[in-house]
Amino acid sequence: MANPNIVNVSTILANTAAISAGATATTIVANGAGSNSVYKIDGLYCANNDNASSYNITIDLYRSSTAYNVASNISIPTGATLDILSKQLWLVEGDTLRATANTASKITVVCSYEIIS
Repeated sequence: MANPNIVNVSTILANTAAISAGATATTIVANGAGSNSVYKIDGLYCANNDNASSYNITIDLYRSSTAYNVASNISIPTGATLDILSKQLWLVEGDTLRATANTASKITVVCSYEIIS
């Protein structure tokens, strides 16, 4: 089942993921193939942990071997936090939400989401 019908759900599980963004694409949340679930991304925040320099972040939705940018090469000022989403984002089976920073370990990404099945 690639895209579950969410009208008749049996469970909704709340979750939060937190990662340190790498210089290559780092998984934030992955909805595995065959999960029989859809993931509703409710919040996505990127925080610059450095108190001396700005760093850039790219967030993408990885689907069927293709990366689709949600936010592309956005600069986060020293000590600032960026709210990436204005509305929810949905991950169907096989989708992965990823982060790439221009310098590893300088940006923390926190994502709140629901697993609906």
